[in-house]
Amino acid sequence: MIQTSLNRHIIDPPPSVNPVFARHETFHPRFGWLKKGFDKAKDDPGVFLAEDAPVRLGVGKNMVRSIRYWCKVFKVLEDDRPTPFGDNLLEEDGWDPFLEDPASLWLLHWNLLKPPCDAAAWHYTFNQFRRVEFSQNDLFLAVSDYGQTLKKNIAESSINKDVSCILRMYVKQRSQTKVSEDSIDCPFTELGLIHTAGDSKYYTFRVNPKRNLPSEIVVAACLEYADWVGHGQRTIALSRLLYDIGSPGMVFKLPESAVCDAIERVARQWKAVALSESAGLIQFSFNEDPQVLAKDIIERYYNLRRGGNNHD
Repeated sequence: MIQTSLNRHIIDPPPSVNPVFARHETFHPRFGWLKKGFDKAKDDPGVFLAEDAPVRLGVGKNMVRSIRYWCKVFKVLEDDRPTPFGDNLLEEDGWDPFLEDPASLWLLHWNLLKPPCDAAAWHYTFNQFRRVEFSQNDLFLAVSDYGQTLKKNIAESSINKDVSCILRMYVKQRSQTKVSEDSIDCPFTELGLIHTAGDSKYYTFRVNPKRNLPSEIVVAACLEYADWVGHGQRTIALSRLLYDIGSPGMVFKLPESAVCDAIERVARQWKAVALSESAGLIQFSFNEDPQVLAKDIIERYYNLRRGGNNHD
């Protein structure tokens, strides 16, 4: 029996995490779902509640609810209407409407976990679950304990659905002889955040530089995070960007060297950001509005990609 003492790292839940569990109808996000949900909702915000929604979306009734949930938690829709982020990313002339660039999956992963987060099990798994190697049962017990700090009497079946969905969403599945829609890998397996450890019963996070994670996405996330926690300050300790709950280091599973390299690369093109050391403390600093600067850096990344230029 796994001891609950494994979860001694649990911290009082931040108010930015909503006690939402198992709203995905057991389906991880499929290829094309976000674009489909975004486009249909842009034409008609009532599409998900319409009687003919399964026909209009071309999926089953449960999948309609799942698409609606994923569009909400990735923050491409709010109240079934496009958000500014959704417009920027998924409009026909947006940054990457068909999510062909892995950078877009990283951006969505960040958006899923940034406040307000409507995927509590995801928030806990990436930010507060500190096991190096774990089984599905380890994660189930840990999320169950965390769930009780957010909301009493959460059904075990709901926790189990979330844990199963997380592992299906981020872990590449072993090859199967019979291919079904449920056996198709989720696009987020490309991120390489969770791997099987030895055999398929155990898993591990990979805390390492991510080859398909652009520096611009890392720095934009650092700017957004600094804005949420900094109360108007224009500097933040590098350690906070690495280890604090909700930080880019935790969400992207990055070591110090990877975050430093990302900031230094972007700083070569953007004088508004810098990495400095004072009295032995490494700090990230910026001298423009962090939210505006984050959007500008992301936009320039995609503009360069569309222009066919190689990006550092």
